[in-house]
Amino acid sequence: MIYRIITCFLFTGITISCAEKETPLPNIVLIMGDDIGYSDIGAYGGEIQTPNIDRLAEGGLRFTTFYNMAKCNPTRSTMLTGLYTGGEGAVHIANLTKEAGYHNIMSGKEHFDAWVPEYCKAENVFDHSFYFWATTEYFLPPSGEFEKPFYLEGKEIKAEEIEHEQSPMYKTDFITDYALNWLDEAFEKEDPFFLYLPYHAAHYPLQARPEDIDKYRGKYLKGWDVLRKERFENMQKIGVLPNGAKLSPPENNLNKSRGPLLPDYTDYYAWDSLSAEKKDSLDLEMSVFAAIIDRMDQNIGRILKKLEDNGKLENTIIMYLNDNGSCPFYTNKVKDVAPGPADSYWSLRTNWAMLGNTPFRQHKQSGLEGGSHTSFIVHWPRKIAPNTITDQVGHVVDIAPTFLDLLNIQYPDSIQGHPTLPLHGSSLLPVFMGQQRQEPEYFVSGINKFRMFRSGDYKIVRMNGGPWELYNMTKDPSELVNLADTMPEKVKELAMHYESTPAIISNNIP
Repeated sequence: MIYRIITCFLFTGITISCAEKETPLPNIVLIMGDDIGYSDIGAYGGEIQTPNIDRLAEGGLRFTTFYNMAKCNPTRSTMLTGLYTGGEGAVHIANLTKEAGYHNIMSGKEHFDAWVPEYCKAENVFDHSFYFWATTEYFLPPSGEFEKPFYLEGKEIKAEEIEHEQSPMYKTDFITDYALNWLDEAFEKEDPFFLYLPYHAAHYPLQARPEDIDKYRGKYLKGWDVLRKERFENMQKIGVLPNGAKLSPPENNLNKSRGPLLPDYTDYYAWDSLSAEKKDSLDLEMSVFAAIIDRMDQNIGRILKKLEDNGKLENTIIMYLNDNGSCPFYTNKVKDVAPGPADSYWSLRTNWAMLGNTPFRQHKQSGLEGGSHTSFIVHWPRKIAPNTITDQVGHVVDIAPTFLDLLNIQYPDSIQGHPTLPLHGSSLLPVFMGQQRQEPEYFVSGINKFRMFRSGDYKIVRMNGGPWELYNMTKDPSELVNLADTMPEKVKELAMHYESTPAIISNNIP
């Protein structure tokens, strides 16, 4: 068993003991959902059944303002290295856990920006890894043109070689199957373990098991207009909205860079204007999306049960978050098959994605809150006070520094012969412990044409490479009032700050 020395233990901000003592290092489980909106999870106001994620939230801590990088690959690149951008000298968090004596396991999606070094890839940092690159189908084996490789311990394997417990094969299930099998090995060791579970749910294509879809069929016939209001009211009751947040009015998808730009998918239209037949087809679309999330939650439940049955849950810190907001881009490749089965290939449309991102504006890729604002839950029995909610601001760039604090080790001076790059974030451990941390100087999100830069109360953001917009995030977290014309000097100040930040300009952040 590996221990660390702690000099002061805090619980809900109250000092219990300041005597030096040894405590075992915690096991760490990091779970990531894919293309899931801020309000899609039950613990953040949604109607989708997520009892296992909700259990983590009710037994732990929820953030009301936590940022991602607004897209799959930059979020993963930043989260796993603690860098907004970098190159040789970047350190994967699994390098840190390995240095601290952890047994490292990864099962799920790997997707990096080009700047992430080869030595950070899964087979080079995890003791066991099963992964795929970017988008693949849920049901396997895949069909023809959609087939993409899977990798087991760094070696490419065919779909029919993937180990699985339930047929037909479904990706969310067999991702968990591999993790559970490797946990058995980890439990036999005295070393702590780090489990990284980047699920693909609920990224397109919309494919789900029929029994999961049936649970939701008909629940979305009331439509996105009513459901957005219901979610918003529920979020108010739960207390997961940033102070001052209002329900943004419905609007079209403003992203003009990702097509085809079909009005049926990009534009807002009132639910009551639709025919009964159209409503039914849209109910199915959202039911499949909900079913994908439901299945992910069921599998998270399998992980929790495994930890609990083996007496590991008590000393395990579990973090759950999503890589970006809900995704509304048209990618339908099979137009004559309705969403759901293995031979379908559909994506979610803007109006359902807008529901997922309640109460915020816009979607994946955008630095506006709908794209960059993620739910973040941290569960750590007897360390984090149950059912607590914080309004302190965090970012995925802060996770690597948090690992350093949890592991009680120093950041290495070099890696693979390269001087290490300084981390861009700061530890969230004080927030976990009920303390106030010094907020970082700035936060960055959104891909280049949709960049956001937040410092203090203010945030600048642009759409489609256009002019900077300006928002006061403490007074207007839903970004309803653009202050750029009335506060041009503030825009100039933040733009200069953004352009002069070494972490941004020296490495040409994409």
